[in-house]
Amino acid sequence: MFVEREASVGEPTSQERRNIQQNDKRILGNVVQCDGARATISARAEDAEGTVTGLWTVGKMISINLGATRTVGLVYAIGKSDRAWSNEGQNAIEVSIELIGEVRDGAEPGAKPVFDRGITTYPHIGAIAHRIRSRDLQAVYDLAGRHSITIGTLSQDEAIDANIAIDDTLARHFAIVGTTGVGKSTAVSLLLRKSIEARPDLRVLILDPHNEFAASLPEYCVKVDSKTLDLPFWMFRLEEFAEVLFRGRETVPEEVDVLRDLIPAAKNLYRNPSSGSYIRRGSDALTADTPVPYRIADLLKQIDERMGLLESKNDRPTLKSLRTRIESAASDPRYRFMFNSRLIEDTIHETIGNIFRVPNHGRPVTCFEMAGMPSEVVNSVCSVLARLAFDLALWSEGRLRLLLLCEEAHRYMPADPRLGFAPTRHALSRIAKEGRKYGCYLGVVTQRPGELDPTILSQCSTFFAMRLANEQDQAIIRSAIADSSASTLAFLSSMGQREAIAFGEGVATTMRLKFEKLSREFIPGTAKREQTMPAEAGDDVDLAGIVERLRNVPKPQQAMAFAEVVDTGRQAGDPDYRKPPAPRVQPDDDFDLRYGLKPSTFGMRQQND
Repeated sequence: MFVEREASVGEPTSQERRNIQQNDKRILGNVVQCDGARATISARAEDAEGTVTGLWTVGKMISINLGATRTVGLVYAIGKSDRAWSNEGQNAIEVSIELIGEVRDGAEPGAKPVFDRGITTYPHIGAIAHRIRSRDLQAVYDLAGRHSITIGTLSQDEAIDANIAIDDTLARHFAIVGTTGVGKSTAVSLLLRKSIEARPDLRVLILDPHNEFAASLPEYCVKVDSKTLDLPFWMFRLEEFAEVLFRGRETVPEEVDVLRDLIPAAKNLYRNPSSGSYIRRGSDALTADTPVPYRIADLLKQIDERMGLLESKNDRPTLKSLRTRIESAASDPRYRFMFNSRLIEDTIHETIGNIFRVPNHGRPVTCFEMAGMPSEVVNSVCSVLARLAFDLALWSEGRLRLLLLCEEAHRYMPADPRLGFAPTRHALSRIAKEGRKYGCYLGVVTQRPGELDPTILSQCSTFFAMRLANEQDQAIIRSAIADSSASTLAFLSSMGQREAIAFGEGVATTMRLKFEKLSREFIPGTAKREQTMPAEAGDDVDLAGIVERLRNVPKPQQAMAFAEVVDTGRQAGDPDYRKPPAPRVQPDDDFDLRYGLKPSTFGMRQQND
């Protein structure tokens, strides 16, 4: 990186040596070409002793001395103009750099240097270039007093910590992208740990499609899955409830209009059982989106009554189809978390408190595990959770700080609208656009940014780009990075494990870093992989258990003698809901319990005594 120049003008500042044994004959280069964004440096491949050095290499940062300021650049290409190597004498090389900014010394003696992204004075022809000093490198990535956390070290110099501004990273949303197996989940676990330590008031909801984060955050996390989730159907908005009924297919407008009319009537019946189907009009009127309890039985009753009206003769096929959809969804075991409760109560406080950890009781992270859930179930649940997160932050007036972390986000935020998930995309895009103002933050983790909704991805202000091999995915990241750092993305396809390029509002300038190494027990998925090691020779696979989990159907429970007889057509709140047990008839000795008939009289005419 240095070419010996005996007659060159010395630098006005003290010359720092990265290596104490380095002699005063520093290897320097000179600027031979420069434009508004890039420059070319003429240098020698060998040092003063004739030894080939690796100081001029791609990815290194260099400094161009201009006296009072030093222009900082990144090496993105290096080569010989004649494409030939000579073992006799020194070899002239050309180093292509991308200009990043400039460093100025502080006004006070001994003050830290200050970095500025803009360039006020461009290098002149013949300006001396050399490897950047450690103090200047620290100034380049200095966050100027912002609240920061350390997440790793610089790839340029492992002795310097890689810091990010945690408040700006969270408040303006962030994205972690990279192909499978490069350490995205490990980076997410590290960021969550650091964020919770720096922001104890932060609450996190993780949408986990692989059920791997709960084991990596044991001291912070509460696990919720489809069996323990309690999300009643009456908390769904009309659009979300229709997504459940139509299972991701295109909705029928006529049936949705019927729901819009009848759901408020069912809610009014629950609040005022004696009011009948009369709907109150006014400022306190209920709508189909109001999160007020109602009963499915009342909704079906309203449909039946409308089918019986003479003026609804032409609407009977629509009403019948809607009734069938509702009954099918209510009996579907996959929607057990919505319709399982026989007792309809106003439990919205408990539901929101459990999901969003209010109060958190020392565990501010909720991990929603959705492995094995069908896409239509994931769509409805993610939509409700995202909407509740935004509304909770909005109406708390900034007192709650919520982070919604979307792992494998391309699954439920697809760019193709034909794949469904319209309510989920709408709820998440609302957080991406307006959540920062109310304390609701969004974290996006994906291995296919090209398949992600561009509206949501464009709202993420901080990116951690790990290794990406797909050209379309690289183009998405290239469009988001600043022009002055575009050459940094040339390393996207060749970066190592735990290595990433960070750029955006959360860092001072584009930074290539290596994440800290986590302990094995904190790496997501490690405990799960150890539990599912391949069976040894002679061990059998429990196929029956696999099939039971595949069916996901609860086993029928036998009636117990002390159980209370309940009419399944009735629900809590109906008159005569609890019935006394029916008297048990003692059969005669010759009574056949298998068929309920006496064999002696079967098929014979009864004889009179």
